[in-house]
Amino acid sequence: MYKSFHEYCREVFGCKVYKLSIDGGFTCPNRDGTVGVGGCIFCSAYGGGEFAEGLCQSVAIQLEQAKKRVAAKNKNGKYMAYFQSFTGTYAPLDHLKQLYLQAIAPDDIVGLSIGTRPDCLQPQIIDLLAKINRQKPVFVELGLQTVHPETVRYIRRGYDNGVYFDAVRRLKEAGIQVVTHIILGLPGETEQMAVETTQQAVAAGTDGVKFHLLHVLRNTDLEQDYLAGKFSCLSMEEYARWLKKCLSILPPHIVVHRITGDGAKRDLIAPLWSADKKRVLNYLNAYLQE
Repeated sequence: MYKSFHEYCREVFGCKVYKLSIDGGFTCPNRDGTVGVGGCIFCSAYGGGEFAEGLCQSVAIQLEQAKKRVAAKNKNGKYMAYFQSFTGTYAPLDHLKQLYLQAIAPDDIVGLSIGTRPDCLQPQIIDLLAKINRQKPVFVELGLQTVHPETVRYIRRGYDNGVYFDAVRRLKEAGIQVVTHIILGLPGETEQMAVETTQQAVAAGTDGVKFHLLHVLRNTDLEQDYLAGKFSCLSMEEYARWLKKCLSILPPHIVVHRITGDGAKRDLIAPLWSADKKRVLNYLNAYLQE
């Protein structure tokens, strides 16, 4: 029904590739006052990097520790370095260059993935990414989440849709692959609204998509609204239906890097069904194959 990231890696690299989440010590302009404070309403204190190896260690040490965690599952020994926490291009250019080059230095690292915001991609940063892309493939992951203005304001995303479209265009012109993050089940949104967000990401020219279930994490502003009864989360059956509809409109060349996202169990408030990742993935895959 769709091209998965695993299928893509087997086509391009000839084997399964595991992403190694590392922490580059970044913050976010939506936290430090440049754009806003507090971050997006759903963002945890880890900035999406709950599973990263740890800030207090060098990139090289983090990579080695991450490899050890997945060694039993990865007999081929190929990996992708992934700057997941906060905004992975929000730092001085020289510092970014140092981090990125350290991350791609090992021979068993076949690519570099960077999670960031579309308003943090100045021309000189894209030039740097283009140069690294000539050494090893670079994937830039952009947190679009939704294209609907009322939801954009509610989640405090901090940039207009036009910024996203412009960033995708400039990255594509530089030959860099773009992966777009979309959240299904945002408060006030319908299934059709999620489909429209997916359609606009496709129209923008994204190369890949990551679909996420909205989950409520402890100590976020979203938690307060959830506990106040302002919205409810999708059931597993509802999420599967929404996901299938969004996947059905993707052109065959677009790679689906995720069909759901999961927060750290220690911080999960809702929906609790999402904590059983194996069960969720088995259900989603069976539903999508019907």
